[in-house]
Amino acid sequence: MLFATFKLFKVFGVFLILPLTLFFPQQDDTPKVLIFSKTAGFRHDAIPEGIVALKKIATERGYEVVTSEDSNHFNENNLSKFHAVVFLNTTGDVLTKAQQNDFERFIQAGGSYMGVHSATDTEYSWPWYNQLVGAYFAGHPNNPNVRNANLHVKNHAHPSTAEMPDTINVDDEFYNFRSIQENLIKVLVNLDETSYQGGKNGANHPMSWFHEFDGGKAFYTGLGHTKEMYTNPIFVNHLDGALQYLLNNGKPKALDYAKQIKTVPENNRFTRTILSEELNEPVELAVLPDERVLFIERKGEVKLFDPKSGQTHLLYSVPISHKYKNKDNGGDEAEDGLLGLAIDPNFAKNGYIYMYHSLEGERPVNVLTRWNFNEKQLDPATMKTILEVPVQRDYCCHTGGSIAFDKNGYLYLSTGDNSSPRATAYAPIR
Repeated sequence: MLFATFKLFKVFGVFLILPLTLFFPQQDDTPKVLIFSKTAGFRHDAIPEGIVALKKIATERGYEVVTSEDSNHFNENNLSKFHAVVFLNTTGDVLTKAQQNDFERFIQAGGSYMGVHSATDTEYSWPWYNQLVGAYFAGHPNNPNVRNANLHVKNHAHPSTAEMPDTINVDDEFYNFRSIQENLIKVLVNLDETSYQGGKNGANHPMSWFHEFDGGKAFYTGLGHTKEMYTNPIFVNHLDGALQYLLNNGKPKALDYAKQIKTVPENNRFTRTILSEELNEPVELAVLPDERVLFIERKGEVKLFDPKSGQTHLLYSVPISHKYKNKDNGGDEAEDGLLGLAIDPNFAKNGYIYMYHSLEGERPVNVLTRWNFNEKQLDPATMKTILEVPVQRDYCCHTGGSIAFDKNGYLYLSTGDNSSPRATAYAPIR
């Protein structure tokens, strides 16, 4: 249930009662379940019957239940109040990336998950969820979708199947699955494809399963499409036993967020934005205080990207040496050039930038230099050489040149070993 706090105000002799806060149950020994039934695709008309059935189970078992279709409840503060979350016939993308991350943290802290029927028709671009739910929806029989079929219980030791007969005959919509996490899930009930038409998973067609995953527990059943299933005593007992498993027989452990391992989302959940294209060997960049971006290309070009206009401009071309001078390989492209870029820690006050590059001409030396950058211009007259590094330009290679400041304001330079891999029979390490 939901609770609210109220405060009494007196305005012009009239008393007003206004709600101050809306909050979920506090975490204690009472098992607490969030039933989530948001849909962003097909909506099952059996959702209300599913809620009624789950609430009845909760009442009989002494659980507290909150039902919602508001994904804003998927934040760490709210989720930390619950022990289990049920995805009841959810479809499509129902959570934002931030909400996904907080739900992952809930499971990692020891929370539990139950997926019912179209919970596998949910969040296809979230790989972690695929592992949690155990599979993705691939299709179902058509004309009609609801069929009569036999189910065979493979495991009677689990609370959700302890009272089930070996074979069950029901009318429901039987999903075919893809991306089945065979190495994770433990199958409880199989669908007999010989008993109906439209099955595509073969002799081992899972329909209910469970597993422990990423610190928490998970249970899924593919049953639950029709309204009638939620008054079928066999299926209701199946859900009841699943909740007993997820809630540790009514004595769930408190969530422990100290156990969380993952604190960042997977790589596929980031969005890539292209700032500039058709570059020629870009090497390093530095973000200015106003969020413009300086970056360099190895053959000497210094460029500036302006996020307000979305445009990239050439500021200056640093004269560099980038050819080998060995007799056998004269004129071959070298690794030298404009290699390092950093802005001064006090850039906002002094406008200094630093670059490391090969010096143009015959003298084999690379230089660390400081330049003045004034808004949109890089003034070559202000260049000051801070350090010269002797190099060889006769043979390839292994040139370095990245530069960076540490938190104390010290500037670090990497040079590479600048040695030929053919110079000796040993690794060219100095």
